[in-house]
Amino acid sequence: MSYPDDPFPALPAEQADLFAAAAAGYDRYRPGVPAEAAELLADTLRNLPDPTLLDRGTGTGQVPKALLKALPSLAHVEGVDWSRQMLDQARVVLTPLLGSCTLSLVQTSADVYKPLAPLPGEEWWTPDLITCCRAFHWMSGPDVLAMAHRVAAPQASLAIMGDGSLWSYEADWTRALRHLIQQYLGPGGRAGTMGDYPQPIRPFREELADSAWSDVAEHRFPITRSWTAESVLGYCVAPPSPGPTCSPTGTRRSRRRPGRCSTT
Repeated sequence: MSYPDDPFPALPAEQADLFAAAAAGYDRYRPGVPAEAAELLADTLRNLPDPTLLDRGTGTGQVPKALLKALPSLAHVEGVDWSRQMLDQARVVLTPLLGSCTLSLVQTSADVYKPLAPLPGEEWWTPDLITCCRAFHWMSGPDVLAMAHRVAAPQASLAIMGDGSLWSYEADWTRALRHLIQQYLGPGGRAGTMGDYPQPIRPFREELADSAWSDVAEHRFPITRSWTAESVLGYCVAPPSPGPTCSPTGTRRSRRRPGRCSTT
């Protein structure tokens, strides 16, 4: 699904090309959302009838993929991404997992997104859980958090998730890999023709604390990953974030919404 009326601004050509070329590789080589993190998200929804998810910067659908496995009762998923190719790959990945869950994929930026107007006789759709995984650093944080506050259901939770990367992990072989990449892409790890990968300007916890999602908690999950030469090469070709990130989740129990920071 995309917005049928006035189109939102298109992704800049250089950035569109970067993500288009990486969509299939991103799905294949980027590590998925850990089961422990998916269970934490599912716990915020288990007691709700027909729970719904809004995933911003959904990419190839890694968050809904993990949540559909952890919470089979999930009723609706809406994924938002600027890249049509990423959304096409997300549909391929998610369709076999949906069961009775409905899926909408919206091509736009996370900060200007708003739900489609309902059909006559239907109620406005409001998400019970809003997520952003490994993508918040690409976005205008205050605008995205304000948008989430406007569209969320009264009891909604919000999660910003992130982890480290081969760029930031300290081992002999990753330092050698980082040095090799820097020889070609510069010290900051250039993202295509767009300059260096964007680093978070402020910790996610601070961004949440200054927003309507101000009650913040942090969750960390230790992860062990095995790498082969093929998976390392595929990971580096897909557009990862070189730097370490924090991953917050939040719940809304009142007009002033709490946030939790959960790091994988």
